[in-house]
Amino acid sequence: MENNIRLLSDITSEIYDDENIVTSTSSEQVDVEVMILKMLKIFECKASIDPNMPKLHRKLHSKSLNSWLLTLPKSYRCLEASRPWLVYWILHSLWLLNDLPDAKILSNVVEFLSHCQHPDGGYGGGPSQFAHLGTTYAAINALCIIGTDEAYASINRKSLQNFLWAVRGVDGSFALHLGGEQDIRGAYCALTVAKLTNIYTDELFDKTAEWIVSCQTYEGGFAGYPGMEAHGGYAFCGVAALALLNRTQLCDVDALLRWCVNRQMRVEGGFQGRTNKLVDGCYAFWQGAIFPVISAIYSQENKEVVDKVLFNQGALQEYILICCQSPEGGLIDKPGKPTDIYHTCYTLSGLSIAQHGTCTGDTVIVGKNRNELNPLHPLHNIAPKHVYNAINYFRKEQYIEKPQN
Repeated sequence: MENNIRLLSDITSEIYDDENIVTSTSSEQVDVEVMILKMLKIFECKASIDPNMPKLHRKLHSKSLNSWLLTLPKSYRCLEASRPWLVYWILHSLWLLNDLPDAKILSNVVEFLSHCQHPDGGYGGGPSQFAHLGTTYAAINALCIIGTDEAYASINRKSLQNFLWAVRGVDGSFALHLGGEQDIRGAYCALTVAKLTNIYTDELFDKTAEWIVSCQTYEGGFAGYPGMEAHGGYAFCGVAALALLNRTQLCDVDALLRWCVNRQMRVEGGFQGRTNKLVDGCYAFWQGAIFPVISAIYSQENKEVVDKVLFNQGALQEYILICCQSPEGGLIDKPGKPTDIYHTCYTLSGLSIAQHGTCTGDTVIVGKNRNELNPLHPLHNIAPKHVYNAINYFRKEQYIEKPQN
């Protein structure tokens, strides 16, 4: 089905009111809203002439992504320790756009990621780099997107499990690397790779759920570490990890929902990552993907709220399609920001969530149906079939026990 666009006249009533107390935060918010309203006004003029608006420029985005997979701009040299992330962001974006590269290129990607695999387990940010849970998560997701026997077989599951044990804390938390910081991202990354590759054990994740719940704040969201501020990315990691553990009953889901709905911006339509922060395209996923998880939790608990749409899907799609597409290809944080691969991946992921992540299973498309992206699995941020295929493949493999000391 097609969804109607919000009218500019309706949006202007939601403009931010600083109550005559001007701060740097309030000034920045006003500046962003003014910029968004100008773009929406221009869009309304164009849409009155072209009924196909807004359009997802999928060919333009695909062209940029395929180019980046082969040759990155010089500006990406600073991400030398994030190369599996770049691979994952590009492949996942191309999957959403239904334009994955050919088999030869994908086989070359498998070979490259094999060089990033550390002898002691896990994946580093590049060849010969120390293993890190973040780049391990990215590499495993990329290999699951490729989904060939070659990709699956390239994963050393025994050494991967050894790595997870090595970075596990006695309290159930996970450090991002040996001697590194412990935060909720580590717990989430460890859980999702363990589940996808069938190396999960109850012993490996003993006390992890309780540690994650200790990160839920008074606001209802989750912080990176107990006592810190609630944040969209950490909130996603927290509730997704609890869902993977089947322990969501330990957290305050109602408080999490209240916090999440208040992160959707009234004028912009997109999400902010924290209270009193600016809208950002990447939170279309980090915040948006929390809603189908909450819907699933409520469904299991037979709560009536599951029959309701928990966020404004149309407004989120408008923000992405009207304000976050770069004319050079790729997607952006907000108008005025440069395009980058990270925001391309997570903004497209958020668009898919807004289109498919309903409690009823219906598809909601802003613009023509050609704007529709492939659906994704909200817990892993890869396609549902990629999750299923990986789990099914590794179920056939011999179960790996905890390594002996």
